[in-house]
Amino acid sequence: QVQLVESGGGLVQAGGSLRLSCAAPESIFRINTMGWYRQAPGKQRDLVATITNAGTTNYGDSVKGRFTISRDNAKNTVYLQMNSLKPEDTAVYYCNVQAPLYSGIYAYWGQGTQVTVSS
Repeated sequence: QVQLVESGGGLVQAGGSLRLSCAAPESIFRINTMGWYRQAPGKQRDLVATITNAGTTNYGDSVKGRFTISRDNAKNTVYLQMNSLKPEDTAVYYCNVQAPLYSGIYAYWGQGTQVTVSS
């Protein structure tokens, strides 16, 4: 079973910073889009940020200007630098990796990492 390894979550005060990492195994070939989503209790899973293999980024409106997504293609790893964190950023953050599989595109998900921002 393919597993994405996430790290970097934790507890931080409002205004602080955290950096999330997500490493995909080498068995996933030709990764195209990598990204992060988050889900707060009782809410749907929402887009945080994505980045294509060409480096094109896309951000959710609530994190623009505060979060930065990047990737290291040689390491199959995606990062999320989160600055100026707010209590409303509290959620479980999920890594997402998309790659060709058979005749389509398959989305792999991480197990989630908790980010808690205290006021």
